[in-house]
Amino acid sequence: MALRMWASSTANALKISTAASNSAFVISPAFSLSRCFSTVLEGFKYANSHEWVKHDGPVATIGITDHAQDHLGEVVFVELPEAGKPVTQGDSFGSVESVKATSDVNSPISGEVVEVNTKLSETPGLINTSPYEDGWMIKVKPSNPSELESLMGAKEYTKFCEEEDASH
Repeated sequence: MALRMWASSTANALKISTAASNSAFVISPAFSLSRCFSTVLEGFKYANSHEWVKHDGPVATIGITDHAQDHLGEVVFVELPEAGKPVTQGDSFGSVESVKATSDVNSPISGEVVEVNTKLSETPGLINTSPYEDGWMIKVKPSNPSELESLMGAKEYTKFCEEEDASH
């Protein structure tokens, strides 16, 4: 009985008809399969540890991907370095605490932190609602711009995430 109630409420939330008229599920036009997948943007570079980089002139903006925030769940606290601190590719520069877990955030490139998103201290949920815009974490002056070449583009990162999710 409980399973039947759960299935009914889940189907209702997803706007799926469970009517047994032809024993096939009918998906409402209001349901979009794209809601099931993380957003990956062109023009960004991605690390296999699920951080993104947007390089614009002498500065690169860094944050965690939509895929990462989706797996973390509701972000409740963010710890970030101060401006002027060095970061090294692959090393942790801060952490993100969610209702599920605490995770280190690794720098996809080396350089010096020139700006920190101070809005995240009061509104850490910006990482969930806008991971590529308002939820950015730090801005870095890259010390080795060639490190960007070792990162993935949007198509590569999408494939990486699909393969990673399939293996779990």
